[in-house]
Formats: sequence, C-alpha cells, structure tokens
Amino acid sequence: MEQTMVENTWQASASWEGLQQRAKTLSEIRQFFADRNVLEVDTPVLMRGATTDLYLDSISAEVDVMGQRETLYFQTSPEFALKRLLATHRKSIYQIAKAFRNGEAGSRHNPEFTMLEWYRPGFTLQQLMDEVAALVGPLLSVEAVSFHSYRTLFQQYLGLDPFTSSLEQLRQCCKQQTGCDMDRESLESCLDLLMSHAIEPSLGQGELTFVYDFPAGQAALSKVAEVDGVLVAKRFELYVSGAEIANGYDELLDADEQQQRFESDNVKRAVYGKPELPWDRKLVAALAAGLPACCGVALGIERLLMVRYGYKNIADVLAFPYDRS
Repeated sequence: MEQTMVENTWQASASWEGLQQRAKTLSEIRQFFADRNVLEVDTPVLMRGATTDLYLDSISAEVDVMGQRETLYFQTSPEFALKRLLATHRKSIYQIAKAFRNGEAGSRHNPEFTMLEWYRPGFTLQQLMDEVAALVGPLLSVEAVSFHSYRTLFQQYLGLDPFTSSLEQLRQCCKQQTGCDMDRESLESCLDLLMSHAIEPSLGQGELTFVYDFPAGQAALSKVAEVDGVLVAKRFELYVSGAEIANGYDELLDADEQQQRFESDNVKRAVYGKPELPWDRKLVAALAAGLPACCGVALGIERLLMVRYGYKNIADVLAFPYDRS
C-alpha cells in the first residue's frame, strides 16, 4: 500500500504552465517593488516566538545546537522579524516568504505556503490600500476598486450593526443565515461566521473590494481608534472573487499594549483548550526601542495565483502540496 502511494504521488501537482505562471507573477511583483525602491529582504522561518493568535496554530521543531535542545517555531508569517528589521533600519521592505500553519489543508489551504508581506514607513492605511490596488489590479486585469467599512457591509447585507448588536442577536442571525448553532460561541466567533458565510462570497466580484475598520476585538497587531463612537481596528482586508487575499494594518507601536495582547491571546487559548505559546519577546523589545509609524500588509501568493489564472485548487499552483511532500 505504501509503495503504491509513493508511486502515485511522486510527480509534481502543478503543470509546467502553472509553474511558468507562478514564476512570471513573482517576477512582476519583484519588479513592482524595485520600481518603488522597496528592498527585498530575507528573515528566518524558525524562531523562538510563536503566534499566539487563537485562530492560528504554529508548527514546532526540536532543535539541538551544541547539546542545547530547545523548541523553535515555524513562522505563520514573517511579520515579527520584518518589524524588527524595520525598527533597526526604518526603511521600506518586503519579503516573499514561506509561511507555515498547522491544521490548514484543503482546496484553498496548505500547511506550507508563500506570503508576500511589505511595510511602508510614513504611509497611511489609505495609501497602502492604494498601493495594494496598484499591484494587484494589473496582475488580475481589474480596474474597478471599492472601499467599504465593516460596519456598512453588515448593515447592507444583514441589517444589523456589528458594533451595537447584542450577542443574542448575532447568534440568532447566525442561525438564520447558516443554520449553525452558536449558543456557546463568542461574539467574535459569530461575527467571523457571518462575515465568511453571508458577506464574503459577494465581495470582489469584478472589482477589488477593500473592507476596513474592523471591530477592535479583531485588531491583532494593528492600532485601535474611535470612529463614529465605536472602537475599531485600523486594518483592512482585500477581497477578490469572494476570497480574502490580503490583510493590512496600521501597525501597533506600543510595546506594552502588544505584550498585553499576546498575554490576552494566551488566556483565550487556554479557555479553548489550546496550548499557551511563547510570544516574541524580541518583537516587544523592538517596539520598545521604537518602531517607525508605518503600515504593512500580507498577501497570499497562492490565492493570488488561483484568482489570476482561474485555478480551483491550491495544488494547481504548488509543485508539491502537503499530500505529495
């Protein structure tokens, strides 16, 4: 049985044309940043800090260096290391990096994937959204761009305000929209379900759709500010053909606040039966030393390729996906 499996899975899953398309897209991305004087950099995939995000799980590795054993973590994105570089040199940078997320495999996910991430000191969130559109629009041959707040989308599609609706109202809406019983789930879980099932599929149809000003509970590593009487996370997501392909932040600069968020994440992980993980102390030290005011964005290369060339399965844009590794 094992020999049969090997015989059937040794070949690459991507076609030669698919590999050429991938190479072409990466070349065009690099030219885009070269034209804008943004430096390509390289950072480690194995580091001592892990993601504490409740909805992401890091992959660990036991490393032995001169008899000293320790656990390192494959990075879920190059964000922490890039911010340390940014705090050191204070210049615009980007990386096309391998990223790793445990438990993610399917038609649109692979445990190992490629992420484009870049940071722009002095940019506003609107300037970064405009730059994302300038990169992605020509790649996808899409000219139309629209911008919508998270709040207005919920009001438009569901007739409710995500910032003022009660948890019970959100749970009832989840039941009506998806049939899912969310009686034991949190407010954030309800909002995530409604966004992904009732709103996202309609976004980015024939256009680039940017969504901004998310609830403060979804801030992650972004700043929080008061807008129209409610606290919002100063971040955005880009949707194309019903799929999220980019996620940008007006980056949090406060080291104490970042440490508190990491620690709060670990408390949530414990509540949900997930292991608490070591947060990146070097990132917090970099913030304490002074990260320049900046905005940054991460973009999934495989998702971009799938949308650009009409592929339905991530295996079509990877040489060797998880089941062929």
